[in-house]
Amino acid sequence: MAKRDYYEVLGVSKSADETTIKKAYRKIAMKYHPDRNPDNKEAEDKFKEAAEAYEVLSDGDKKARYDRFGHAGMGQQGGFGGGGRGGMTMEDIFSQFGDIFGDGGSPFESFFGGAGGGGGSRRAQGQRGSNLRIKVKLTLEDIANGVTKKIKVKKQITCKTCSGSGAKDARSVTTCGTCRGSGYVRQVKSTFLGQMQTTVACPTCAGSGQQITAKCGTCNGAGKSNGEETIEIEIPAGVGEGMQLSMRGKGNAGAKGGANGDLLVSIEEIPHESLQRDGQNVIYELYLNFADAALGTSIEVPTIETGKNAKIKIPAGTQAGKMFRLRGKGLPGVQTYGVGDQLIHVNIWTPKILSDDDKQLLEKMRESKNFDPLPGKSEKGFFDRMKDYFN
Repeated sequence: MAKRDYYEVLGVSKSADETTIKKAYRKIAMKYHPDRNPDNKEAEDKFKEAAEAYEVLSDGDKKARYDRFGHAGMGQQGGFGGGGRGGMTMEDIFSQFGDIFGDGGSPFESFFGGAGGGGGSRRAQGQRGSNLRIKVKLTLEDIANGVTKKIKVKKQITCKTCSGSGAKDARSVTTCGTCRGSGYVRQVKSTFLGQMQTTVACPTCAGSGQQITAKCGTCNGAGKSNGEETIEIEIPAGVGEGMQLSMRGKGNAGAKGGANGDLLVSIEEIPHESLQRDGQNVIYELYLNFADAALGTSIEVPTIETGKNAKIKIPAGTQAGKMFRLRGKGLPGVQTYGVGDQLIHVNIWTPKILSDDDKQLLEKMRESKNFDPLPGKSEKGFFDRMKDYFN
């Protein structure tokens, strides 16, 4: 069965802002929440479908990729446009989007007020790991084509000795006496509306529902240790300096079964030796000697295609400031369609050191009336040339 459009799933337009998308998801999640629809497979599927749509549309990078490529750009897993239902469990949904139902406490009980529905029977998922931030340096060629980078990241990983439990062995884990294994405790707060009952993660077991009587000797009960992981980062074409991409679950390991944090990837551009970036366009500063500009010539200029130059014809009488354009030789955009151009800006090179023969030749040229500057109406200034380019 074909996957439905994410905007259609949430019932919002492509121009909907973050607040509208969040409200739409919350409305659908409330309607099809499993606690309101026990043993209803159809409701569960709709609940997961809405969560998948919200995961993409609530993330700026994923939304831009989806707007450009549709479902084909989302891949099969999390990260740069993942979130397919095939890899998302109910616990994943509540772990990631639980706060959409209210502030603090269990995503089940804070939403339904802790009354019935089976919410209190579900256990918390421990403490979530912290996010990691790294910088990835990209060449202009990488940005033009998109690239996959494999990077070793030093991070906190799940302890291999205890598999993240923090306990010495299975006999060292007991049910928490404070929350009786639920992972949550009820609190009563006084407000101007009266007393309000809420649920929060158990302070004794940090929401795990379990207590450890003997700690793991490797991680000393933390459930995680320092290590490193080689992570494959797929970077789409058209990214820019300072842009940030997010890979869900690739950050530091959580404690006691908690979800991993995210890996935040910041883009840094490596300056090109010949080309400068201007949005989706690239600019090349071409320097011509006076003879080539006056007589005309053919010349090769570099492009962002690795190892490929473009040959352009310089007409006789080319003036300094002339702008040539190579259509479609620029960069794609992450959030826009189409590809930019390469602009070639002509500069006339004036020699700084002259021989006696050079000076005699130039003296003769200076005496000729053909070398007197006589700009006419046909000779446009820089701003007029730029206006013609963009119109």
